[in-house]
Parts: sequence; structure tokens; C-alpha cells
Amino acid sequence: MTRSRPRALACGDVVVRPLRRKDEAAWLDLRERNRAWLRPWEATDPPGRMARGMGFGAMVRRDRLLWRRGRSFNMVIVVHGQLVGRVCITGIEWGSARTGSLGYWIDEKHAGRGIVPFAAALLTQQGFDLGLHRIEIATRPENQASLTVVNKLGFRDEGLRKRYLYVDGGWRDHRVFALTVDEKRTGEYWEMLKDGITPASLA
Repeated sequence: MTRSRPRALACGDVVVRPLRRKDEAAWLDLRERNRAWLRPWEATDPPGRMARGMGFGAMVRRDRLLWRRGRSFNMVIVVHGQLVGRVCITGIEWGSARTGSLGYWIDEKHAGRGIVPFAAALLTQQGFDLGLHRIEIATRPENQASLTVVNKLGFRDEGLRKRYLYVDGGWRDHRVFALTVDEKRTGEYWEMLKDGITPASLA
């Protein structure tokens, strides 16, 4: 199990780094502006469970603690110095599994520019470097934007999980995709990462 401290990952114009206390105003604005945009896709607690309210400072502390314990790698996406989204590997299991689940979201006004697949590739590579064997993505079949990310990164389709997560008021089916550390990673985003360049759309 990793005991490393989270560090920034930078390649060209894209930086993936831990959330910081000084990000509070930018984070709260980003979340508020994208509330409706993200609602159909974000998992939440089902009814009957106590709401997990958490202040910003507590969230930053939780992210650091989970990273130190090797349970989650939670990062934000920064482009040209601006906070634009989130990418995380959560639900990490070590032992014989060495697996985690990759999730991501982006500010609506920055969607479609290749930022998410690039940031996801950065964090996936770090997850493998830190000892994970398998990383999966679970996404609703209706989420075409997320499926585009999956395809660009070459994750394998492992099938449908029925009523897998509680999202937008109901238990939703999710398609699951995976990549293991020993599989060859091909495609333009892995090549850009290897060459240290970012998508032309960010210029």
C-alpha cells in the first residue's frame, strides 16, 4: 500500500494536483455553476441515509488522509491556472486485488476540448506507478461524453452492472470498463502524454 504524499502531475498546459485550502472560492463557484450539468451523472446517497455534509476544509483534510492511507487518489484539474474539474481514483483495494475506480468531471464550458481524457491518463499512469494492477471506469450507458473518454483511453468493456449506483434519484445501470498495468496503452492521448504535449484545443 502506498504511503506517498500527493503531488502535482503536469504535462503541457494540464495540471492534475491535490485540492488546496486556497482553492475554496474557485471550487465553490465551479460546483455551483455546474450543479445542473453534473446532476444526471454523479452518484449520491440514496434516501434514508444521513446526508454527508462536509465543509471545504474538511474535504481537503479528508482527501489528504485518504491519499496517505492509500484509499483514494483525489485530484483537481487545472488548465492555464484555472480550476476546471476533478479526477479521482477511489475505492482502492490493495492485497490481492490492487484495484481502484476512476472517476472524472469537467466544467461544462470546458467540455469537449480533450481535457478529461488527458487528465485521466495522467492519474491512471500515476495509479499504476504507485502499485495498482487494475483501474476501472463505471459509467451510465447514456453518458456519451464519458464513453468518449473511455474509448480514447482504450479501456476494455467488461459488461453491464445492473442497478449499480444511486444516481439522479434512482439505482442506475452502469457499463464497466477496465485497464490493467500489463496491457499496452495505445491511442493519441497516451502518445501525447509520452511526448509531453497537450491537445491543440488548449492552445
